[in-house]
Amino acid sequence: MEEELRKCMKNRELSWLEFNERVLNEAGNKNVPAAERLTFVSIYQSNLDEFYMVRVGTLMVQMHSHEIIKDNKTNMTSLEQVQAILERTRTLDVKKEKIYEELMEELAAYGVRLINFDKLDIKEANYLEEYFDEHVAPFLSPMIVGKQQPFPFLENKALYAAVGLMNSKGKSRMGIVACSNSVFTRLIEIPTRPGTFMLSEELILHFVSKLFPKYTIAEKSLLRLTRNADIDPTDIQDEDLDYREIMEKLIRKRRKLSPVRLEISRKLSKKMLSLLMDNIGIDEEYVFNTRTPLDMKFVFGLQNFLRDEKQLFYEKLSSRLSPAVDLRRNIFEQICRKDVLLSYPFESMKTFISMLQEAAEDDSVVSIKMTLYRVADHSQIVDALSLAAENGKEVVVLVELRARFDEANNIEMSRKLEDAGCRVIYGLGDYKVHSKLCLITRNFNGSFHYTTQIGTGNYNEKTSALYTDLSLMTANQEIGSDAAQVFAKLLLGETVTSTKHLLVAPNCLQSRVLEMMDKEIENAKAGRPAYIGLKLNSLTDKTIMLKLIEASQAGVKIDMIVRGICCLIPQVPGMTENIRIISIVGRYLEHSRIYRFGFDEEEKVYISSADFMTRNTIHRVEVAVPIYDRDLKNRIRYMFDIMMQDDEKGKELNGKGVYLDRNINDPKLNSQERFYKEAYEAR
Repeated sequence: MEEELRKCMKNRELSWLEFNERVLNEAGNKNVPAAERLTFVSIYQSNLDEFYMVRVGTLMVQMHSHEIIKDNKTNMTSLEQVQAILERTRTLDVKKEKIYEELMEELAAYGVRLINFDKLDIKEANYLEEYFDEHVAPFLSPMIVGKQQPFPFLENKALYAAVGLMNSKGKSRMGIVACSNSVFTRLIEIPTRPGTFMLSEELILHFVSKLFPKYTIAEKSLLRLTRNADIDPTDIQDEDLDYREIMEKLIRKRRKLSPVRLEISRKLSKKMLSLLMDNIGIDEEYVFNTRTPLDMKFVFGLQNFLRDEKQLFYEKLSSRLSPAVDLRRNIFEQICRKDVLLSYPFESMKTFISMLQEAAEDDSVVSIKMTLYRVADHSQIVDALSLAAENGKEVVVLVELRARFDEANNIEMSRKLEDAGCRVIYGLGDYKVHSKLCLITRNFNGSFHYTTQIGTGNYNEKTSALYTDLSLMTANQEIGSDAAQVFAKLLLGETVTSTKHLLVAPNCLQSRVLEMMDKEIENAKAGRPAYIGLKLNSLTDKTIMLKLIEASQAGVKIDMIVRGICCLIPQVPGMTENIRIISIVGRYLEHSRIYRFGFDEEEKVYISSADFMTRNTIHRVEVAVPIYDRDLKNRIRYMFDIMMQDDEKGKELNGKGVYLDRNINDPKLNSQERFYKEAYEAR
């Protein structure tokens, strides 16, 4: 049986690389405007950076532990996973290079290109040399590695030039030059050819001999190092530090964690490469020779140059105000009459922000409680909470300081909230608080009334315009009572063990989901209609996966929209043949989570902050909320069904674990475009 189950399961890390390949495919998709495809190249690279910093870094730590740790789905050891990741990355790098070169050739027709010195005439070369001498060289700090100057610390993801030097006596040395600098611009335009640029690191590498005048340049290359970034607050034991100070210390520690990948732009001699690897502390299998630029963030500068070419960009779209709420009238009264569902980015977050701002000024509001995981740099939500506290209301904010790579922003934001008079707590020691939960309590002559907001995405104005998410605002008092219990436990450093309406991890989300799946299995076995529909970012929870396999074998129809990691393989005869799985990768990041169980009037519909990953279902505080309003339930069903029919951006996972194009509609259906069109028509 175990062998049969493995036929239905994928390794988490390799599944993630497949997701990132789907992102890369959008960079090569001729139906995507050319300038927008540059963005997908950059996203592919930044995704891969984070993957190596977190997942590969963790696997490498496991490789050096005393016990052998295996993936519970494929039985691969940490070493086997890393080896497979490295091999797959090299294949994807070749694909990235091809897509990038073709894309740059396409953009050259619009007057934009990156150039190297063999394509310049003498006048242009002289200009660049003068530019280097006046605007770049004065800000560089070249060094020669030796006894007096040990090999420098290489910053994570920073660009460097490594140079093999030979002195007059034939003795070889190594030179290092940091190329990442905020003083000079990355894209240097050639004055005689508007739209033609050279990257500053290539300029530095070309003229690097001027930085080492007493040496002959034997070889040279640009390089970029990626370091492990998976920090753990339990690594620091200091009773004199509070939790925020511990996180600040860990952020500083992250800078110096072990290397996990070295990218070089040119082939180096075996001797030079060995010297580099020895000083960095990395093995050759983690070295990647890359023909594309090592850092792709420059593409946004190219896009700015192309802005007048409208056909190279997506049509400009802006979020619409929800027709369900009139912002000129009291928002709480409108929510009391009918639940409100916001669908980002098609509808604006302004409705929710306006409710918070109204709460800050409303005399009947006595308290606001909220969980914050990631917020915008200049957050209107933080401003509204601060104003509420300054107006004398009780404001309790749980700020999760362990939101990876947003720790520094959350620390700064927590200080701002405290300065305004908010009570700030920093999550739970054993669990990250990832829920998106806001509870507003009003007092009417001694009678308390709850307004609750529960969402699938962060309280972040910036990402609400880029990610698809759902947000429910309800005056259902029983849901509010559940939310009040969640906050009461969080304030005690605990988690709820039971709730009536909400599904709350870590204690009562996975178990309740399994119960609802069991109900559908019973229905199927009894010959009644049975259905499970799931929209997730990732699926890795083996307990839930096994239940889905059981449900499929019982005859339950299962539809799943899983954007990223999916460790379950559908359409395996006798195992998962009743499961359909698609992934949508498009203009906006699919981020909403939807759970559906049952048919017609009996169907239960939830939206949630939780993916079906073990880290979400049993290692974090997550919240799923039932949708009781019939109109909103129908709306979510409709959205789900439209996404299942998406054959423009939707790819279907087959029984061999391969994502394939789909041909369902004529013309093809792009669900994100459909929802934006409907949002425009609704106003």
